Amino acid sequence: MFLEMAGRRAQPGTGSARIFLEARTAMTRWPDLTPILTGIPWAVVGAVATRAYMPERTTQDLDILVHASDQEEVRVRLQRAGFLQVQALAIGGMTWRSPSGALVDVIESRAAWVPEALQSLKQDRQGLPVFDLPYLVLMKVEAGRAQDLADAARMLGAASEDRCQETRELFGRSLPDALDDLESLIALGRLEMGSG
Repeated sequence: MFLEMAGRRAQPGTGSARIFLEARTAMTRWPDLTPILTGIPWAVVGAVATRAYMPERTTQDLDILVHASDQEEVRVRLQRAGFLQVQALAIGGMTWRSPSGALVDVIESRAAWVPEALQSLKQDRQGLPVFDLPYLVLMKVEAGRAQDLADAARMLGAASEDRCQETRELFGRSLPDALDDLESLIALGRLEMGSG
């Protein structure tokens, strides 16, 4: 319903200059957990990860994803590094406060595609490991919240046709019932970029 409404209402273009839409920045510095989590596959996901594929947007926390089988070791290492547990996440995982005060959501997932996603990471401008575009879009669509769908559309609108095709192929394997939704997000993203 949300995508149908957006499709009816959206107009070509955006209120931002193309140079802004194409910029990839890391204006907000986040804790790099690489030294703490060495040897454990992990990736930045959520709003911070999107800045590798679209203009950076404001967020209050850093979301990372680990496989659920690594959850205990991750918890031990974060505690050893001075992180404090804040609360459990309803989706599985825990919110932590870093020694510098930053909030870090550690999402623990057992999704079948997660091991593959954790083997094909990219880096953002800060050098943080982030999900490759197709996996980040998949995660956003699975979450299904309005902000996640908006992020997915904007990232896909800025992506090349080859990257969109890679995303279609991943959805075909991992979330085939959402292929029509994916096409709607691609169309909305391209419309915003003025190329739809």
